Formats: sequence, C-alpha cells, structure tokens
Amino acid sequence: MNTHQIVYLVFGIVLLVALVFDLGLLSKKNATITIKQALWQTFFWVMLALAFFIFLWVEGPALAAEESIGGIRIGKTQLPLEFLSAYLMEWSLSIDNIFLFILIFSAFGVKEKYYPRVLLVGILMAIIFRIIFITLGVALVARFEWLLLLFGAFLVYTGYTMFTADGDEKFNPKESKIFKFLQKFLPLVDHDGNGKYITRENGKPVYTTLFVVVVIIAGIDLVFALDSIPAVMGISKDPLIIYTSNIFAVLGLRSLFFLLRGAVSKFDYLQQGIAIVLVFIGIKMLGEHYISQWIEKPTQVIISLGVIVSCITGSILYSMVFKKNGIPPDVEDGSI
Repeated sequence: MNTHQIVYLVFGIVLLVALVFDLGLLSKKNATITIKQALWQTFFWVMLALAFFIFLWVEGPALAAEESIGGIRIGKTQLPLEFLSAYLMEWSLSIDNIFLFILIFSAFGVKEKYYPRVLLVGILMAIIFRIIFITLGVALVARFEWLLLLFGAFLVYTGYTMFTADGDEKFNPKESKIFKFLQKFLPLVDHDGNGKYITRENGKPVYTTLFVVVVIIAGIDLVFALDSIPAVMGISKDPLIIYTSNIFAVLGLRSLFFLLRGAVSKFDYLQQGIAIVLVFIGIKMLGEHYISQWIEKPTQVIISLGVIVSCITGSILYSMVFKKNGIPPDVEDGSI
C-alpha cells in the first residue's frame, strides 16, 4: 500500500468517525440547532480539515516521492498547500449556497425543526453526485488535457458575469427546472407529511415538500459544482486533493448554514471577491504552460493561496463597511 492509498484510507476512516460523532453527539432528531451549537459544529469540521492538512504536511515528503516516480516533480509542501487553497476556495463558494438554501426553505414552508435532517440528506446526496462528477472530470482531463483550457475559459467567463451581476434577479425555487421536472413526473403534495419524504394518500405513494427540498438542494449544489470543481482543478490536478477538499467543504456546509443564515445576506460583496478568484484561477489555467516556465509550481500554489485568502477576507470586510441597498428585511433580521 503506497502513501496515497494510506492517505485515502485515513481520510475515509476519519470521515466515517466524524459523521457518526456529528450525527450521534452533536445532532438530535427534529431539534432546532442554536447559534452556539452551530458554532461548535463549524469549529469541529474546520478543525478536522486543518488536522487533515497537518497530516498531509507530515506525509508530504512521501507523497512528493511518489509523484516524482510518475515523472512529476513536486515539493514536499505542495500537496498540503494545494489542499488548503482548494478547501478555502470550496468553503467560500459554499457560503453562496446558504442564501439559496434560505430561499428554498422559505418557498416550501419547511419547519425549522426539519432543517438539520433535510440539509443532511441533501448534502449527502450532493457528495455522491460530486464524487461521480469529479471522477468523470479527472478521467476526461487525464485523457484530453486540452479540457483544462476549456475549464479556464469557462471560469474567466463565470467570474466576469458573477462580478458584473447586479444581484436584482432573485432565484425562485418553484420556478426552477428541477421543481418543474419533479412536478411533471412525480405525484407531489404541498405538505411535509409530518417529517416524511414519502407518504400515502388514497392508497398511493406521494412525495412531500421535504422530498422536493432535498432534491432541489442536491441539484443546486451540483450546479455550483460546475464552477467549483474546475476551479479546484486549476489549483491541483491530484485527485486526492480534489476529492478531499470538496468533501470537507460540503460536509461543513450544514453547520455553516445555521451559523451564518442570519448574516449571509450582509456579505454583499462576497460574490465579487469570489468572482475575482475564479477569474484569477481561470487565467492561470489558460497560461499555465508559460507561467510554469517562470514560476515554480510550489510558488504558484502559495500565490494562489494568498490571492484566495486576500480576496475572500477583503470582500467580507468590505461588505461590513459598505452596505448595498435593498437587503431583504426578512433575511436581514434573521427570520425566515
């Protein structure tokens, strides 16, 4: 068993134990999660990701030696720093999901006591979809490397449109293609079935609003993955980094939702900060051949990490000082 396989094994074991701990000790069925509980759970997932970063740092020399065997020479700190950069990238992108989750819960009238369970199922579905998506993406890039140029151009375009968007258009979950698809093919009811996803009416199975919300959450996350996964590939081409950074960020999304749901609408300029990062990574992917002739890969990773931290931190601080007009009052006061 080589070092990469050992790291995958450790990641899997830690993840399984962490999920059991989170579900068994930090969560109670149909119980409202307080800000204090959300803070502890967010701290738990962030610390777990940082612990994995330290583990990668310790195993860095062995990982670097294996990469050099494949003909790719990397520094012993490259993969750990790539993981940290990718995790921060995914973590900041996940904040954008929270506002959409609020809109989805509000549109379908989900009771607050069902939030934790619905988010958990939706996020676990999203992880499965992301693993499939990442596996396909990595396989395609390995065979057709020119796809990275396509991804780079896509990130530049996405970042530009995100930066210039005025934010006036509001997402309506009941007008989404996912909801219309479910309406067309499944018998839906406009109630939560007392916490059930599928119930029976007139002797026939029907699907409740909780089922619809879970599917929409998983689908929305998959749409976000179209931006985030190419962005991570712009930071690292190692599948280990792509898988682990994505899964750690997505698993921490549930606690982050309860921690930030009353404040996320105040991050008015976070979208612009993320947009700058996407454009930066896209340009780096497009010019990687020439950039690598002047700047070594480990240095590129450090620069990327600096840009990500600066843009995300700067956009949040800027949002605290300068506020846009038109913040929805129902989000601003923390109620849904």
